[in-house]
Amino acid sequence: MEKLEKNNLENYFDKEFELRYFEMDKTGIVSPTTILTLIEETAADHCYSIDASLFDLEKQQIGWVLLGGYMQMERYPNYKEKINIRTWLSEYSLVKGFRENIIYDEHENIIGRAKGIWLFFDIKKRKPVQIFDYIKQKWNLCKEVCIVQDITKKIEELVTGTYKQEYNVNRFDTDSNKHVNNIRYLQWALESVPDEIISNYFLHRLDGRFVGEAQYGDKILSIANEGVVENSFIHTIKVLGTNKVCATAKTLWKKIER
Repeated sequence: MEKLEKNNLENYFDKEFELRYFEMDKTGIVSPTTILTLIEETAADHCYSIDASLFDLEKQQIGWVLLGGYMQMERYPNYKEKINIRTWLSEYSLVKGFRENIIYDEHENIIGRAKGIWLFFDIKKRKPVQIFDYIKQKWNLCKEVCIVQDITKKIEELVTGTYKQEYNVNRFDTDSNKHVNNIRYLQWALESVPDEIISNYFLHRLDGRFVGEAQYGDKILSIANEGVVENSFIHTIKVLGTNKVCATAKTLWKKIER
């Protein structure tokens, strides 16, 4: 297992978690959706630490929207295990920021990495807005990256899929920005993966893009096909009826060592 890096990062934010029972899958291992939830919680606390909490921004009709991301896990933590998530901003444009994340176990081994591109967004007007100057000043860039991966490249959508699941968008599937939370898209994508993979493999790599918004009351179709690489899948999530694409993704699964 890779050990703690000694890079001199001056502008990062650390948050520790102890994994709880309800965050486990049926085998007693943390689920991928839990890891992404904790990564987002760390980002939210990073906002709070500079007096730019998500709730304060929401009062100004402003929020952060995830456009794309990549996660690679070497293993998932166990029940009651403590992990530390380190996050920082590596790049800005006028309206977007690139966020890096490294996940350490309690022995300071690196067990995962994730990066995302976030859009500063006017919730009321439904369009991008320039990132506030004080946020950029307090989040000085650290140009180190956690992993070299292009998360701006388009992932082609599927027209049809071998594996299919349908869902209704319920009220609690939406977040403060009034659209379906990106964690829910991951859950829908994973539900379309065959049981044999879910039971014997773990999600090693996830590469996703968020294309369009789904709304409360929509009916969702999650489809997947096997990828070119063994134990990989290509995913598309769209709104039934309109065929509007909401998200696309690629997943790669690794054999569980028992």
